[in-house]
Amino acid sequence: MIEEIKKYKYENKLSYSNRIMRLIWQLVSIVFFRFTPECCMHGWRLLLLRMFGATHGQGCRVSPSAHIWAPWNLKLGNFVCIAASVDCYNVDKIVLKDKVTVSQRSFLCTASHDIDSLQRPLIHAPITIEQHVWVCAEAFVGPGVTIFEGAVVAARAVVIKNVEAWAVVAGNPAKKIKHRNCVEMQT
Repeated sequence: MIEEIKKYKYENKLSYSNRIMRLIWQLVSIVFFRFTPECCMHGWRLLLLRMFGATHGQGCRVSPSAHIWAPWNLKLGNFVCIAASVDCYNVDKIVLKDKVTVSQRSFLCTASHDIDSLQRPLIHAPITIEQHVWVCAEAFVGPGVTIFEGAVVAARAVVIKNVEAWAVVAGNPAKKIKHRNCVEMQT
């Protein structure tokens, strides 16, 4: 019986130092990040993220209710907005380039478990979201996805494959529903 349990026991392959840093970040986040006012203290929250290894450009806004799993795996360009209750499960890198908006309660998920093994080891891949992308409310973006320039991910869409530039995608799984025609693009 014991051998049977050991055979299928999940083993956390993340380093001990990674786990300690996440614990320290969680404590700092709860005390100094989460309870700041939504309307101000953007610079303070960015400073805390930077202290834990995140990088960001100018004009970024991160909601105090956003959950950042590992700040050292977060890279923000200029004028990026991470809205209320966004979940950045960044076991791997999440890169949000210039002028990206991730709306309320969206989930950026860089990790999952290998279902082809009964031990279900953790697998992960980075997420890259290029400039001028809008990830609408409650959307899910999975591991290894790149959302190319100017795309829009509709509310509650489930993105598990790359999204082409200037596409609007919706549904589960997300499919292209139209091409985004921006006035700025046509001039």
